[in-house]
Amino acid sequence: MDRWKTLKARLKRMLVRIRQRVPPGARTLLGLCLVAGGIVGFLPVLGFWMIPLGVLVIGLDVKPLLAWLRGRRAKGKRG
Repeated sequence: MDRWKTLKARLKRMLVRIRQRVPPGARTLLGLCLVAGGIVGFLPVLGFWMIPLGVLVIGLDVKPLLAWLRGRRAKGKRG
């Protein structure tokens, strides 16, 4: 259980660092590269761990995009 909390905390710190230092368009590209690298995870340097990390990095951009689209849709329905 303690190991899970440690892993979760490290992952959260990594995502915060990526959000602060990498511009939005590059985050999506980085996430796609991580997923593509994870698909060939049987190779020695790459690993299957890259797939979930890539999805999380892509999610950093998708969530604000969805909120922005929902906001525009709500404004369009009002007036």
